[in-house]
Amino acid sequence: MSDLTLSEELLDVSQAAAELPGAFDLSLNDDASSLGSDSELNGMPPYRQADRYGFIGGSSLQNGLGQLTVELIRHRETKWLEMTNHWEKSMARRYRKVKLLCRKGIPSSLRVRCWPLLCGGQAKMTRNPGKYQELQEIPGDPQWVETIKKDIHRQFPFHEMFLSPEGPGQQGLLQLLKAYTVYRPQEGYCQAQGPLGALLLMHMPPEQAFWCLVQICDCYLPGYYSPKMEALLLDSEVFVALLRRVCPKALKHLQKHGVGPLLYIPEWFLCLFTRTLPFPTVLRVWDAFLSEGIKVLFRVGVLLIRLALGSSEKLRDCAGVVETLEKLRSIPAHHLQEDTFMAEVHDVPISDRDLERECRAQLKKLRASRPDFHYSPELRLSGSKAIFDAQQLEYTQNDEEDPGSRTHTFTIPQITVDPPPSSPNEKKKLEKASEAPGQEKRKVRKKPDTRGKTFHFMPQSTSRTEGRLKPDVEGRKSSFYVDT
Repeated sequence: MSDLTLSEELLDVSQAAAELPGAFDLSLNDDASSLGSDSELNGMPPYRQADRYGFIGGSSLQNGLGQLTVELIRHRETKWLEMTNHWEKSMARRYRKVKLLCRKGIPSSLRVRCWPLLCGGQAKMTRNPGKYQELQEIPGDPQWVETIKKDIHRQFPFHEMFLSPEGPGQQGLLQLLKAYTVYRPQEGYCQAQGPLGALLLMHMPPEQAFWCLVQICDCYLPGYYSPKMEALLLDSEVFVALLRRVCPKALKHLQKHGVGPLLYIPEWFLCLFTRTLPFPTVLRVWDAFLSEGIKVLFRVGVLLIRLALGSSEKLRDCAGVVETLEKLRSIPAHHLQEDTFMAEVHDVPISDRDLERECRAQLKKLRASRPDFHYSPELRLSGSKAIFDAQQLEYTQNDEEDPGSRTHTFTIPQITVDPPPSSPNEKKKLEKASEAPGQEKRKVRKKPDTRGKTFHFMPQSTSRTEGRLKPDVEGRKSSFYVDT
């Protein structure tokens, strides 16, 4: 790492990108680069039919509906409905099953229900009733509002929800992003938040979309959308270190031609691949990302490098920076089909432990070369399980301080380990040891067993005096009943 500041590096990256025709557009200013235009469109008017995702002329019109049978879709929907009806129990005790079903893909009809639960946005919205309406009523910083208005029409321009400037898509996205600038004034607005907010609005109401965006920016990717973008700089160095271990041939080629990670990582990670992959694959990436955290982004990025530059045959046509970046953009579509692509993503050998180790190593180097580097990766939570546990702990502490604000009854179950049962011999020894020395064990008189016996009533004895029984000759008391 050089001693240049991050802002200078990003400026150099932007200038380099401006000199690369057809390369990555880091300024997010090209309408054609938005998902739903170059990634999804394969037809022009008069063929303006919308596919099942709402894109005009989208490719899923031909190959998306026949992949899963109706019975399988209904079966998965039933499983997700059962889990979401008992969400706290599922996350506390059956998270392994939740993660497995997220990898298979959440049914499209239930993403509006599952995404807010996975990222913690639903719990956040429940704990802050009316907060989003308050943020909407605040005017906000005019500078941010003006910038957002300039970017609104660039987000998914060929999606039927965002076609009209006065439609619910663009107006809802404007209100959502403005509310975030009011909610986080120290961060303000980042252009890469536009695709995230638009994708969320395609699946849920504005209030839910807002809290999901807050959770992504605060828990999954803290520091990504701040003015300094220190977290992105750290993760770009981590990505190079992981690429050196997983795909060294491609890394050698990238370093040979001076293709640094900041030329492709920002568009991938900041936008969560919404501007890179086909839309059905983007949804599957988000399913896994909201469940397992940022390691999914690293796995997807490494797989894209491997698919584009992983062999000698693929490197023959890459003679420079422009050709290499174009190769990353033009991966064949059959390699990006959601089922096959996600199966390869989950096979990439990158774990949470690998990320933690590389983060510590690269963070140490950055702090040594940059005294003003203050980002800490401990602020980032690794997936929905960590977010769920953190929220439960926070809410439990708040409820103990203010019992009147308690809105839920669920707490994280505590694990208790009981001692193993003792054998009969050990029980006898414990009983003998518990008795006082010289004290005999008290005998308990057993009640006589009278089952199956016949009793006859006898006349009262004349020896009864004053309600008491007179002892007979043998010194025993007479009885009203005689056992025959």
